Amino acid sequence: MPHLALYTFGVLTSPLADPAPLTREFHDRAEPIYRQISQHPGYLAHAEVVEGGTGSHFDLDWGVWGEFVVPNWYSKGRTVEDIALAATLSLWTDLRSACDAVYSGLHRAALNRRRDWFDRTGHPSHVFWWVPDGVTPTWQDGVSRLEHLHEHGSAPHGFAYPHAFAPDGTTGGSTGIEPRPVPPAA
Repeated sequence: MPHLALYTFGVLTSPLADPAPLTREFHDRAEPIYRQISQHPGYLAHAEVVEGGTGSHFDLDWGVWGEFVVPNWYSKGRTVEDIALAATLSLWTDLRSACDAVYSGLHRAALNRRRDWFDRTGHPSHVFWWVPDGVTPTWQDGVSRLEHLHEHGSAPHGFAYPHAFAPDGTTGGSTGIEPRPVPPAA
């Protein structure tokens, strides 16, 4: 049975190393959010650094998740001091589980604050796609599908919620979920 891959990417308004309160607040929320999402039904795994890794995202060993890469439109830093991005890559049993996790709990509260932390880039912030059972998606897969989504819109190759596709490439009711919009940031 295929699994659902989810890649997210955002450009932060300031580098992760910035000691400003908003940057610290964003950074401090990450661990509790990952912990809550990893307990959610349907969650399978997310890209993690191989033990002992230090440095920026680009310098780390991501193991089976592949080399860390970013979309071609990311133009901010690549070192520990100036990197200004947030990226995730995860694997789910199905679309309903992934969306329930993303649009509830601590992550939902963080989404409501996204305008405080992220630049508005005009590019999609996430992309879903189906992978065969036993396949681990890579960072490069996520980037290429996010760029394809930006250029061509939702397709079985990569789609954004709520314009979802089922594993067989069909659209509509086969996804089994209805859109739940995130309220605009205050």
